[in-house]
Amino acid sequence: MKNVLITGGAGFIGSHLSDFLLDKGFKVICVDNLITGNKKNIRHLEENSNFKFLNHDISKHIAVDEKIDFVLHFASPASPVDYQKIPIQTLKAGSLGTHNTLGLALAKKAKYLLASTSEVYGDPLVNPQPEAYFGNVNPIGIRGCYDEAKRFAEALTMAYHRIHKLDTKIVRIFNTYGPRMRGDDGRAVPNFMTQALKNEPITVYGNGKQTRSFCYISDLIDGVYKLMMSGINEPVNLGNPEEYTILEFAELIKRLTKSKSRIVFRPLPVDDPHVRCPDIAKAQKELKWKPKVSLNSGLTETIKFFRNNS
Repeated sequence: MKNVLITGGAGFIGSHLSDFLLDKGFKVICVDNLITGNKKNIRHLEENSNFKFLNHDISKHIAVDEKIDFVLHFASPASPVDYQKIPIQTLKAGSLGTHNTLGLALAKKAKYLLASTSEVYGDPLVNPQPEAYFGNVNPIGIRGCYDEAKRFAEALTMAYHRIHKLDTKIVRIFNTYGPRMRGDDGRAVPNFMTQALKNEPITVYGNGKQTRSFCYISDLIDGVYKLMMSGINEPVNLGNPEEYTILEFAELIKRLTKSKSRIVFRPLPVDDPHVRCPDIAKAQKELKWKPKVSLNSGLTETIKFFRNNS
């Protein structure tokens, strides 16, 4: 039985990854300081003998006695609301947290996977974004704490791969949604759903013509697992390449929730990307992966979650 350590394991993506790997027969050590994660996401796992929770800040040294086969570093605030509120903790998660988890993987002779982000592309001048694109990032803007933390994390991960021959993987995660997202997350899916279900005005920033693509959580987790088990060391995009304007997306959620909300427009935040869409040719070729869940199906499941947890 393989042991996996997941940082950020009580978060939205981390908790789904814990479920998936336990079902695959792994033992899971979940490390989270609950700064944005929540114990309720993993409460159903507490009685599982193959699951262990450690309340720990990964910007500090991580001491684990158990044998570790995989280190998956998913710990970081990931929404603009969070990382603009706690920018220093965000930078520490990407820098000190990445350094500590890489050191742990090296000491344990474990494989390592870094959860990076489409934010490394910034406000892209190329659409869709391939892994070879270097990005258009404002390092000192209000989003810079997250963008640059992840860009540094990628650089450090590749340095450990090249210098220490550590078997590392990097997944660049594009917009992902599904059950267990926080209602106050601040991103489009939870924002729109929370507002629509309460029949409150749905807030669209800018003119709503900026585009996003939305990948359902089960598709993302499947891709992460395939990358984790692969021999690929260079970054790989995972996301759904179907592109929608934010206004189209808001109208779709309004329709699916049968909401009486009206759509209102607010000024576009600084450095908010105008386009965001993954080029997934590499994942399709190397991992034989592509998303399967339609937007309507995924949103329907997510709406059920928000109805039951509002």
